Amino acid sequence: MFKYILYILPLVLLVSCNSNVVFSDNKSIPEDEGWAKKNKLAFEVDIQDTESRHDVYINVRNADTYMYRNLFMFLETKYPDGNIKIDTLECLLADEKGNWLGSGAGDLWDNSILFKKNTKFPVKGKYIFTFEQAMRYGDQAAIDPLPFILDVGITIEKSK
Repeated sequence: MFKYILYILPLVLLVSCNSNVVFSDNKSIPEDEGWAKKNKLAFEVDIQDTESRHDVYINVRNADTYMYRNLFMFLETKYPDGNIKIDTLECLLADEKGNWLGSGAGDLWDNSILFKKNTKFPVKGKYIFTFEQAMRYGDQAAIDPLPFILDVGITIEKSK
């Protein structure tokens, strides 16, 4: 329980101190189950400002027992007009020597990875961002479930 307080408190402080944040949310993945491919994480965001430019960040929290230095995900973006775009993301979580990137609190590591910088949302309305884990290893078609990824989220803020 204490480790979750250590995670939530900095996020609350970050969001409350940063008036540029338009949206920020993370979803937990059951630690004892791992992130199954069928467990897609969806975030609904109401965007009304199509004039301002925004930075979009992908938030990832992993345990230090995570066995890889990266995380591959598919990100489906459904636009208010019904259009859908799918991106393949590689989030680097550790450097070449195995040192964790981001900020750590005990055995947990948090990364906020820039996905899009200085971008405009073309249409007003509800956007749905859906994450699906896409990790493979060697000749395995998938690592399913993927252990030790604990939270995934998205933060959208106005560009500075």
